[in-house]
Amino acid sequence: MSDRLTVLKTYKLYVGGKFPRSESGRVYEVTDSKGKWLANAPLSSRKDARDAVLAARKAFGGWSGATAYNRGQVLYRVAEMLEGRRDQFTREVADAEGLSKSKAAAVVDATIDRWVWYAGWTDKIAQVVGGGNPVAGPFFNLSSPEPTGVVAVLAPQESSFLGLVSVLAPVIATGNTAVVVASEKSPLPALSLAEVLATSDVPGGVVNVLSGRTAEIATPLAAHQDVNAIDLAGADEVLAKELEIAAADNLKRVLRPQPVDYAETPGIDRMTAFLETKTVWHPTGSLGASGSSY
Repeated sequence: MSDRLTVLKTYKLYVGGKFPRSESGRVYEVTDSKGKWLANAPLSSRKDARDAVLAARKAFGGWSGATAYNRGQVLYRVAEMLEGRRDQFTREVADAEGLSKSKAAAVVDATIDRWVWYAGWTDKIAQVVGGGNPVAGPFFNLSSPEPTGVVAVLAPQESSFLGLVSVLAPVIATGNTAVVVASEKSPLPALSLAEVLATSDVPGGVVNVLSGRTAEIATPLAAHQDVNAIDLAGADEVLAKELEIAAADNLKRVLRPQPVDYAETPGIDRMTAFLETKTVWHPTGSLGASGSSY
């Protein structure tokens, strides 16, 4: 009989491509659905939130400037890495959400498929929501979508993995960078996802993952002047109202919480929610004395 002690995993934040502990040094206990201790997770502070926004802003230029096709390749690589760690995520989702192994495996499979789904949209969304506009005059008028910027994402509280990916993937697929606040009750799948992102091709700072008290982290993010948008999926009704008021200070885009069945195939709403439309006018010129144009 072996007397070997199991090596317990130390969970950390993911900020700017690195894995720091919370600057406050605080942690909190994470338990499974039956109250059994699973791990200590970092309890993020306001300073951690500000550091994450700084990292996201620094990464925005390179990520938004990459080709849509390249972003699709990067997202697909994340799905490949998730497939290789399928058993680990199945265990974590089962513990986090109180599911049987078979049901947790189905959730993980759906999550991986969700990454692939959004990977396929990166170079197609512009064709769907952009295009040429008919105008009265000798002009070309073209509209094209552009990313909003830094997006704060409050991950769903109950769907710790599929819900998380369903709100994160559309943000980065369209060229935004993200600061993710993991599920307060079940943060471990999100913190493990950060390890996958770090070892895939996602540049550091494109996704930053914080764990802790949702209200404590979300409040400074909603008021932050360098955050361009916020997804309130993981906020309750009272907190969502407070955050929406704070977000109005610099006219952030706000996606309000709403009932969502994350198992259903998503539409494009979460992608278009964090896109701006740039419209360009260009004179067509004229040919010949008849005034015909091309």
